[in-house]
Amino acid sequence: MHELIRANDPVLLSFAESLMKDAGIHCFIADQGMSVLEGSLGMLPRRLLVDEEMADQARRILIDAGLGGELRERK
Repeated sequence: MHELIRANDPVLLSFAESLMKDAGIHCFIADQGMSVLEGSLGMLPRRLLVDEEMADQARRILIDAGLGGELRERK
C-alpha cells in the first residue's frame, strides 16, 4: 500500500476517500482505531493508503481536486 495523505482532519480524509471511491480506486484509512486509544482527541493522524499500482492515478485525482498540498512525498 502507498501512503498518499497523513492528516488529523476527518473531513479532508473523507473527501479524499470519496474521490478514490468515485474513481474506482480501492483505498484504506489506516489508524482510525487509534482514536480509541488516544481518547478521541484527534492528535494521532490517520493515513489514506492506496494500492501501489494505483498511486500515480490517485495522486493526479487528488491534485486535480485541489489537494496537492496534502500529498505525502513519494519515497
